[in-house]
Amino acid sequence: MVKILVTGGCGFIGSHTIIDLLDAGFNIVNIDNLSNSSIEVIDQIKKVSGKDFDHYSYDLCDIDKLKEVFTNHPDIVGVIHFAALKSVGDSVEQPLQYFQNNVSSLINLLATANEFKAKYFVFSSSCTVYGNADHLPVTEQTPMKEAESPYGRTKQIGEYMLEDVARGTEIQCIALRYFNPAGAHPTGLIGESPTNPAQNLVPIITEVAIGKRDIMQVYGDDYNTEDGSCVRDYIHIMDLASAHTKALMFLMSDQQDKAYDVFNVGVGKGTSVFAAIHSFEKVTGQKLNYKVGPRRAGDVVEIYADNTKISETLGWEAKYGLDDIMSTAWAWEKKRTNG
Repeated sequence: MVKILVTGGCGFIGSHTIIDLLDAGFNIVNIDNLSNSSIEVIDQIKKVSGKDFDHYSYDLCDIDKLKEVFTNHPDIVGVIHFAALKSVGDSVEQPLQYFQNNVSSLINLLATANEFKAKYFVFSSSCTVYGNADHLPVTEQTPMKEAESPYGRTKQIGEYMLEDVARGTEIQCIALRYFNPAGAHPTGLIGESPTNPAQNLVPIITEVAIGKRDIMQVYGDDYNTEDGSCVRDYIHIMDLASAHTKALMFLMSDQQDKAYDVFNVGVGKGTSVFAAIHSFEKVTGQKLNYKVGPRRAGDVVEIYADNTKISETLGWEAKYGLDDIMSTAWAWEKKRTNG
């Protein structure tokens, strides 16, 4: 079996992608420093997939530990890189921490992958690289604008680094610019469970609904959108996981006509915060306690994807909708809260 290194595989997106990769027949090695995840996720992945894999609780900023992993697994042929700090709000307050972690870790990983001849590299990028786009939906040709947060800027820097590294080495890269992952595995056995307070909309909704939080705050209702709240493209976590597997397989097929390429991964439809709340209430029958507050620094007003390129090139398509996101997220919230 082909061996792949996944970084940040105990996190939300990484854990679901490992399940998809294992189901596709890949052999996995995972690195995660557990700064915002739990080692218990490893057992959850194994329970869902029925398969085993190797894990190292290492920090990518420690290049000696990273080289140890590659030395132990010289047959690693590719990398899917998730590990990064990801809170927009925290990045505004702690920019140096975000640059130190997100950029330094990527430098170490690319250098080590190049040294050990692991030539296939899939990068977890973000729609934040587009900033507040002038035209919607955004395509891969939409220019990067000024990042709205240090987090977004680290993703922009990462993409520029990958493009240059692909030009000067044997590494072949795909950056997946994905939008807003949410939901949980259909089994209800694994989902989003950060050890730090949740920052994303859907887990905040479910935590309020189950009583972990008293109230949810909507950050602004005076934007120039349909109902005044921010608009995002919400994609089910298993659809996003599938995109990583397809990107990796595309790289390994040597069909890519350039060493570096980017793909949007979204459902192609914008959903406002209020619409997301209404979907949750409809699907679950739970009335959500929320209030409207002031705008939040670093937030993009409205963004959603044109996913034509990934559909035509990789054969990817979204199989789940917004209601599926809410129903699976709620099933997981009840599971993890009630044990």
